[in-house]
Amino acid sequence: MVGRAEKLQQRFAGTAEADLASVRPRRRHVAARRLWRDKVGTAGGVVFVLIVLAAVAAPVVAPTDPDAISLSDRFAPVGSDGYPLGADAFGRDLLSRIIWGGRASLAVGLSATLIAMSIGVLIGSVSGYMGGTADTVIMRVTDVLLAFPYILLAIVIVGTLGPGLFNAMLAVAISGIPFYIRLMRGMVVSLRQQQYVEAATAIGATHAAILRRAILPSIMPYIIVSFTINVGWLILEAAGLSFLGLGAQPPTSEWGAMLSEARSYVTVAPHAAIVPGIGIFVVVISLNLFGDALRDALDVRLRD
Repeated sequence: MVGRAEKLQQRFAGTAEADLASVRPRRRHVAARRLWRDKVGTAGGVVFVLIVLAAVAAPVVAPTDPDAISLSDRFAPVGSDGYPLGADAFGRDLLSRIIWGGRASLAVGLSATLIAMSIGVLIGSVSGYMGGTADTVIMRVTDVLLAFPYILLAIVIVGTLGPGLFNAMLAVAISGIPFYIRLMRGMVVSLRQQQYVEAATAIGATHAAILRRAILPSIMPYIIVSFTINVGWLILEAAGLSFLGLGAQPPTSEWGAMLSEARSYVTVAPHAAIVPGIGIFVVVISLNLFGDALRDALDVRLRD
């Protein structure tokens, strides 16, 4: 009887895996079709990819050295010879600086989001799955961190660590962890009562295996969507720290630092502030549009 039960269990497991293997490609195909039909969201994703490619290829794409000073060309207007987007207070080419600044801003935003997501997903998933005293302690600490505005918490952290682009990235990452903890904890709590999780527990699967093979695949679409949206906000937060003088330090090209340098000359050369402001705006809005489209594409409750 035991041998027969084991054979039935193996046959059932093999059938289930085959069904899942056939369903997942269909779901991916449906999600891709939905995403492609959302032209606004797709355009947002394309714009963001182009910005990333330009930032990665900054040494090739940028027309001049972003730190090259030419005081005779200071505040050159948009469209001037050799300055397509104008020049700043030191005569530096704004087009080159916006491209190199995108490299710094995107690196900080993406790195901070990856760190926050990795730590937050791990802690939130374990907290929601295990429950008990550990869950209570983790969530109370998270509530305390969420009580502070993101930018204020980041200012406190970078003020302790000292100004600099790397410290700003760490501060932004730490301030983003509570968001993922609460998000993941709520989803795991709702999933741990599902029948397939109870079935995995009944056949003796370990807690780590249940989290890795049953729960995480179910919430992965939400993790991806939250990542795309959160990147834009953390880029904006890092730019805010640089604007306050706590992030990138001169002469580093970074969008927030460029805004900070140009604020004293807004009435004289408004384009020096408008150009990096547009860069931040385009990145954040493109990521939000793409994130909204991706959320709708991955939502299994929506029908074609």
